Amino acid sequence: MKFKYRRNIRCSYSYSLLAFLGITSLWVIYLQQQGLSLVEIGWCESIFHLTSFLFEVPSGLLADRFSYRANLFASRLMAILSAALLLLSHDFWLDVISFVISALSYNLQSGTLEALLYDSLKLDQQSKRYPRVISWTNVIIEFADASGIVLAGLFVHWHFGLVYVIEILVSSLALVSVGLLKEPSQRTTEDRAAQSVDLGLWQLLQLSWQTLRDLPLLRNLMIFQALFDSFCTTYYFYFQSLMDSQHFAGWLISTLLAISAMINMAVMKAAPWLQQKVSKRQLVLWLSLALTGLLLLNWLGKMTIYLLVFLLANGLTSLNEPIFSSYYNDLIDSTQRATLLSVANLLFSLVMIILFPLTGWLLEKLSFAVTFGLYGSCLLLILLAIFKSAVASKR
Repeated sequence: MKFKYRRNIRCSYSYSLLAFLGITSLWVIYLQQQGLSLVEIGWCESIFHLTSFLFEVPSGLLADRFSYRANLFASRLMAILSAALLLLSHDFWLDVISFVISALSYNLQSGTLEALLYDSLKLDQQSKRYPRVISWTNVIIEFADASGIVLAGLFVHWHFGLVYVIEILVSSLALVSVGLLKEPSQRTTEDRAAQSVDLGLWQLLQLSWQTLRDLPLLRNLMIFQALFDSFCTTYYFYFQSLMDSQHFAGWLISTLLAISAMINMAVMKAAPWLQQKVSKRQLVLWLSLALTGLLLLNWLGKMTIYLLVFLLANGLTSLNEPIFSSYYNDLIDSTQRATLLSVANLLFSLVMIILFPLTGWLLEKLSFAVTFGLYGSCLLLILLAIFKSAVASKR
């Protein structure tokens, strides 16, 4: 048998390595060094998620209209433009435009590579290889992200703008990988349905509401993960401002991020075992208690505590990602999987739109310890209220 699309697999691996290099992940430190306040940084991230929310349509919709290759090509061009704007900008509104373009780049790329791989394997009658191929793709993405973050730490106090020069270069190389891809010549109706449903934002919102209303277990899991990941992500990014204000050396930042990456990979390996041993209810309870306890530790105001919370909170996010993804796939019908999974992304974006600028404002008015200690106290009160309600309902 002649495999017409075999090259797409190799090209997708090189594209993943280049497109997902986490070289710009320390953008909070960069913007602080450019003179932005924490409130302005909070608004940049909030606008990123607002843009992503407004343009959150299944990747199949754009891919069907513009082709997979065109989507990936446009995504990398926007990544280049976004990096160039941040590199040249010394103005808040130009930074905002850069974040808007970055969000559009993310939207164009989201799900497109996976869909191209699926169609390529399908047309070569190799669809059984898809789980293995996508698994390797995810490994490469995780490696690229971690490597980029560690490398970025070395530039923090030495020509930090070079990270955006590197981003422009690797995105340009990713364009070469896109150029070597071969667009699948046929896409069946069944395949499209399995990948996505052609819905606009309004239809997606309606489906989201119907899903959250009619499937209480799925609704509760999605809401929990959106809140959990939002608190962990907010801590991860604003911890960068603390590292900058405390004048962490570049090698120390890189070492810390390398340790974090190793913890993340270790807990991801442990996720399948934990999923077999612990029920959904127990997992949600223990994750809630763990996050609440970590945030409460911030009241102590010690740098060693901040470091511990940073490492463990980031690890918890990496732990629940594969577990909750598995839960969702078990609960969602295959014909609506891509669409309903986007509901979880919408919820996360909605929480981040509010939480991120709020945290920046609180950090300006209060302190790191008080801000995240208050978050921990609020979560503790919510858990106590839920526990009290559960005990009352059993009587």
